[in-house]
Amino acid sequence: MTTAERRPMRADARRNYKRLLTEAKRAFLEQGAEASLEDIARHAEVGIGTLYRHFPTRLALQEAVYHGEVDELCSKAYDLLEAESGGDALSAWMHAFIGYAASKRGLMQTLKEVIDRRSDLFTKCHDEIQEAAGAVLAAAQEAGTVRAGVTASDLLRLTHGLSVATERVPEDTDRLLSYLLDGLRPHH
Repeated sequence: MTTAERRPMRADARRNYKRLLTEAKRAFLEQGAEASLEDIARHAEVGIGTLYRHFPTRLALQEAVYHGEVDELCSKAYDLLEAESGGDALSAWMHAFIGYAASKRGLMQTLKEVIDRRSDLFTKCHDEIQEAAGAVLAAAQEAGTVRAGVTASDLLRLTHGLSVATERVPEDTDRLLSYLLDGLRPHH
């Protein structure tokens, strides 16, 4: 690793990087994976050279957007664990996950189509989501609001299923999520 690779980004470079990711996320959501990189740079108010300095390929930019979205979702889990009880954190995170999945469905589908599911990035993101789900699940199980046999994979599959089921009727989300959470409670 060179000195330049270890050196932190300058403030202006960090701002440019963040603006590029924001604009790329918007462009990929609106226009798909083949959105114009020149338009992304222009909307981020940087030159195309700046885009390529940060992201040498289209795939590198797409991967950065995908990883950023996953980081945001996982951070939400840990933030909730600090602020809420175990059961409340789980409920709030599942609600956030469903909202995230609904609002980002097109973007994530587009990015999943171009990112190799066997790639290190995809594996890393999958593991991060599993870990975050496991953390909120463990807190809920410790609080006694979720039965012991439920796994993080179970939780993610149920949450994903609910997000798909409410895609066209988002007003049903709260009601259906309450049924799902009731089903996860321990039986006495």
